[in-house]
Amino acid sequence: MALIALAADKGSPGVTTAAVALAAVWPRRVLLAETDPAGGDLVYRSAAAHGGPLNPNTGMLSIAATARRGLVPDQLWDHVQPLSGGLEVLVGLGIAEQAAGLAGLWPTLGHAFASLADSPNAPADVIADCGRISGDTPAVELFPHASLVLLISRTEPEALARVRDRAAALACKLHGGSRGAATLNSPVIGVVLVADPGNAAKLAGQVNDMLVHAQTGARVVGTLADDPAGAEQLAGRRRGRLDKSLLIRSARKVTADVYQQYGAAWAAQAQAAQQQTHAAPPQGHGAGR
Repeated sequence: MALIALAADKGSPGVTTAAVALAAVWPRRVLLAETDPAGGDLVYRSAAAHGGPLNPNTGMLSIAATARRGLVPDQLWDHVQPLSGGLEVLVGLGIAEQAAGLAGLWPTLGHAFASLADSPNAPADVIADCGRISGDTPAVELFPHASLVLLISRTEPEALARVRDRAAALACKLHGGSRGAATLNSPVIGVVLVADPGNAAKLAGQVNDMLVHAQTGARVVGTLADDPAGAEQLAGRRRGRLDKSLLIRSARKVTADVYQQYGAAWAAQAQAAQQQTHAAPPQGHGAGR
């Protein structure tokens, strides 16, 4: 149905935690892709389904050689590892220097991620953890293929100012300028706030007003609970009922709201794409028979 790209402007607002939390409660089959050019974290913080460590060489690193020969969306599954708990992950690069091996391949990856939803064999949405996108990070080359770009931000004044400016810059880059109605543009640019649950709703309203007033073309699509204990449980470093944590409960609400607002449009787009594919004449084979 969709490629959802998560990113942050600066600092460490918890993009990886947000990506894992949203993927863990996503209503359809989902592939979590660590696409941060600076390197992934899951190899160090999460166990594989077999109980041992994840293989750092199977994921974004191994897919580079495949992508250079062209990449069919279903080939992504050849590079995926299941986490303990069942979440399917394309693990990230080990160090930033390895990103050189993906030079020129980011649009190919973006197209494959976006097209995986239409696979006749193993369709899935993709949630991409793009890390920090300040500067010239190549991960932004995924964004034109995304249905939704989510900027993760904490609520300190400087963080909110940066996410406002980053949203406006992305609107300029992706849409040709800021717009008042983000839902008319693709990809939609949204903001997810990591906030204290006690005042999250009030803050979300205030930040949304700020984004609208600044004509960024972005909207607040939800809030994730600032829940260190839940984040530790999600990473497997603390015991407890993860499904009862504030983090996972808030992630469920964000995914439900996202699907309520955008799911029908994504489904219609996917259906139109499939109809266009079926209507296309066969290429090469059978023309002279």
